[in-house]
Amino acid sequence: MGRLTGKVAIVTGASRGIGQQIAELFASEGAKVVCAARTLNEGEHRLLEGSLSRTVGLIREKGGEAMAVTADVSHESECIALVEAARAAYGPIDILVNNAALNYYLPTATYPTNRWERCFAINVHAPFILAKAVLTDMIPRRSGAIVNIGSGAAIGPGRGPYDDQTIRGGVMYGASKAALERLTQGLAQEVSQYEGICVAAVSPSQVVPTPGTIHHKLVSGLHDPKGEHPILMARAVLLLASEPAVKVNGRVTYSQQILKEFGWIEDGQGRGVTIRGSGYSEI
Repeated sequence: MGRLTGKVAIVTGASRGIGQQIAELFASEGAKVVCAARTLNEGEHRLLEGSLSRTVGLIREKGGEAMAVTADVSHESECIALVEAARAAYGPIDILVNNAALNYYLPTATYPTNRWERCFAINVHAPFILAKAVLTDMIPRRSGAIVNIGSGAAIGPGRGPYDDQTIRGGVMYGASKAALERLTQGLAQEVSQYEGICVAAVSPSQVVPTPGTIHHKLVSGLHDPKGEHPILMARAVLLLASEPAVKVNGRVTYSQQILKEFGWIEDGQGRGVTIRGSGYSEI
């Protein structure tokens, strides 16, 4: 019997990378997984490989249960439609994983406003809208888990003067992920009265090689020795979604940090282990 047997989970951004890995692991642990993203079929994304059809196919090949729902979570109506489709197929939602994210690596001085707003819509507004929607299932049952996928980009450069004046174009992404950490702990405090609901956030301890991070040259390839295998993030999300809420509600943490803390791995490195994390992770 798996850790998620009988649970219904929504995973956004499940067409590739970390989201795909989470969806596959959840299904192997017994969950019925609703995989959401914009890319339904292979080749539809003009830059990156991966699709919902592939993710769902891999899950079903191994005997798991999953369905694909195409959704652009930058729109509230599509967030609501996603949750309604999941309920119609499988029933009340037990787990929400807000993994979908967007960034354009551009300097703030030339960042198009419409792109900035779209990124915030996906990175911050969608987790709020989706959380609000699934809480209508979780609150009456006093049970559920919402796991937000963060980023080390939430850790700012600190105050000046700055010896390193390189412009990397990560201001928007860092700002939105910092906002997500604050949203996580604020919502966690609000739902704590229901005892069995967990709201947490987890970021990679090291950069995870995915089609996206490779495309943006954050890692050299899938086997970059400085990278972290996506299974570590998937296992960290599984831990947060399946441990009793009293142990993990309100945690803002890092993959290898939380896995090491709970004894799921022996050693770790990177943020939260050998490098300090964000201020929210230390509260």
